[in-house]
Amino acid sequence: MALESFESPLWETRLLRLAHHALDHHSDNEPVHNGREHLVQAYEHCATITKQHSRTFYLASGLLPKEQRKAVRALYAFCRVSDDLIDEEEEHQHQHILQWRQESLANHPPIYNLVALAWADTRANFNIPRRYAEQLLDGVTSDLIHTRYETFNELAQYCYGVASTVGLMAMHIVGYEGHKAIPYAIKLGVALQLSNILRDVQEDWANGRLYLPLEELRMFNLDEADIANGTIDHRWRAFMRFQIRRARQLYAEALPGVAMLGKSGRFAIAAAAELYRAILDDIEAHDYDVFSRRAHTTKREKLLNLPGIWWRSKTNQYVHLVHKPVHTQPTLVACSHESPIEADNFEADNFYAVPQG
Repeated sequence: MALESFESPLWETRLLRLAHHALDHHSDNEPVHNGREHLVQAYEHCATITKQHSRTFYLASGLLPKEQRKAVRALYAFCRVSDDLIDEEEEHQHQHILQWRQESLANHPPIYNLVALAWADTRANFNIPRRYAEQLLDGVTSDLIHTRYETFNELAQYCYGVASTVGLMAMHIVGYEGHKAIPYAIKLGVALQLSNILRDVQEDWANGRLYLPLEELRMFNLDEADIANGTIDHRWRAFMRFQIRRARQLYAEALPGVAMLGKSGRFAIAAAAELYRAILDDIEAHDYDVFSRRAHTTKREKLLNLPGIWWRSKTNQYVHLVHKPVHTQPTLVACSHESPIEADNFEADNFYAVPQG
């Protein structure tokens, strides 16, 4: 039995419905009046947060014109603070989360909250639907309740909340051609979050969370004890190949949407996508070891990749991705101990046996 097909398209339909609901219930944001004299400081603070926490996003956002660059870094800071409240706050956590939710969604936040101030100004300047920000906060705070996901369909909805919403908000900053761009942003968000999940397995486990679909772990005869032990064997390698294949396919289906963005934003969004996708290459290059090291790319590697990304985004080379193979991984073949697959029966580069039971 081949372990082939991926998720049902039903998850895409569900996420599209969420995205369109946010647009359909959008009302204009009010311009910031109080605290305008603090906006320069607020945006600088957001830029500092971005640089400190994500060198990849900071580099990619630096490719944007000034006003868009300030805005996407305010967006990043809003997301970062939201996430940190879940991961780092302990005492009075719910109270702090409620206060942050109120201030970060307010049209006129208190001037002492620099991130909320810059974010309110960004939402007003670029007419970003408030509901997208609410969906992100809902996704982030779900970590307080959900620490496991049974299926990929369930995980995809989580990825939408914490990542696809970011892309949908970023589209309002860089500009886009209308509703036809939305499915691409959703898929890119899911691909980016899957890359993060595969990179951060050990860190998430230490925080009491496991984002890998439990159903799919069982499909490869893995369980939580294997994650706890940091097991890297034929089962784990096959499982990671399967996950990386899915992520790459989502990148391939999402990147053609770059052509639907405003011209000034195409390079930056393409760079963010391709530089994050390179995380998958690094995981492979280190034998799928995400337990003893954190997959990454160096600054030099990122800079060397930028000219090619610029050319692909300018000439819309991504439109051809969907029609090309996105991986060179072997077909995954299930077998049992009673009926093992003999290596001599298959070309090693084309098949990978996954013991079951």
